[in-house]
Amino acid sequence: MKPVPALLIALAALTAYYVYSPLPSTLAEPWKLMLLDATFRCAQDLCNFAHYVGLGHHLRVLNFVSSYFDKFDPTSSAHLTVTDTVFDGVEVRIFEPKKELHGSLQRSIIYVHGGGWALGSARMRSYDSLCRKISEDVNAVVVSIEYRLVPNVHFPEQIHDVYAATKYFLKPEVLATYSVDPHRIALSGDSAGGNLAAALCQQLMQDENVTTKVKLQALIYPVLQIFDFNTPSYQQNMDMPILSRYVMIKFWLDYLNGSHTFAQAMLVNNHTSLDVHEAVAPRQLLNWNSLLPLTFKKNYMPLIQTIGNPSIIQEIPSLFDPRASPLIAHKATLQRLPKTYILTCEHDVLRDDGTMYAKRLEEAGVDVTHDHYEDGFHGCMLFATWPTYFSAGARTRDGYIKWLSENL
Repeated sequence: MKPVPALLIALAALTAYYVYSPLPSTLAEPWKLMLLDATFRCAQDLCNFAHYVGLGHHLRVLNFVSSYFDKFDPTSSAHLTVTDTVFDGVEVRIFEPKKELHGSLQRSIIYVHGGGWALGSARMRSYDSLCRKISEDVNAVVVSIEYRLVPNVHFPEQIHDVYAATKYFLKPEVLATYSVDPHRIALSGDSAGGNLAAALCQQLMQDENVTTKVKLQALIYPVLQIFDFNTPSYQQNMDMPILSRYVMIKFWLDYLNGSHTFAQAMLVNNHTSLDVHEAVAPRQLLNWNSLLPLTFKKNYMPLIQTIGNPSIIQEIPSLFDPRASPLIAHKATLQRLPKTYILTCEHDVLRDDGTMYAKRLEEAGVDVTHDHYEDGFHGCMLFATWPTYFSAGARTRDGYIKWLSENL
């Protein structure tokens, strides 16, 4: 065999090995997802290398690269006026429909983007496209919040940003500026943005100084708890593309400003063992044996350690703060919340977070719609347009927008 063909064959084999990962047959368009995941992993590997050689923190490098190629200027269209502005020191992008109101006020959605509290932007192509679609189809003013990211800031600064921007927007004089109906406002977000939106909603409904209350919250495959990394969905999808269990743990540690050396201990729930006094109350609230349906529990068993690593809670005191983990909020807090939409995907480590929150909200008397997609995966809603089109992405996006349109 000649050297060049042999080299090409070897490169092809290595590429196939890098790209391929066994995926469930029920997953939508598995080969396309493998290619997408391989692209993400390649970018992450390059940024990790840049970090290693001293070019900067890997998350800063990744954000710089993605923003260089993927950030959009605020470009208006025939149907929308798009502007960037600042609400109480926090940057936001606003999408305003140009349809004639004939004297009536508009609906509004406050949107918080995902990205593990460390990545993403209201100005990225994917979120710009999603918010345009929401604004046009719902005929609503969309406020997309550009909160600060890890590693520049850590918990609870991201919450402070979304809270400050939202509280500013909810002022009567600001709502009047954008012709927004104060009785028809929703909070929404995906993934880590869903976490921030859930925490934000809990805080707003308890803040007596905020006179304008939101009508709805809509959470897209939200991350809602750091207590248990061995729920059935974490076990089932531990190596799933886009968001694996280990990557989710690292996102959590970066967000809470903890050391990655704790990751292995948290993989086996050593941070919530029976000898960790602070874990007693959350454990009573997050019994997934009672909160999940049989179809989700399957044959998976809870993992509760007798002796663990109490030093984790000492090093990360915010580990069980309800602002970080909205799922462990008390029932009295949940009872105040508005009508809620929660979207989950079968092939997602966070499936059970959203499902348990839906159940706890229902038990608290909240009107909940839980949409579950059997062929969906984490982040799929962002992949609803060319060149990263997935049928599951389009269906989740359209179902979510339909619910907003009918209920807001």
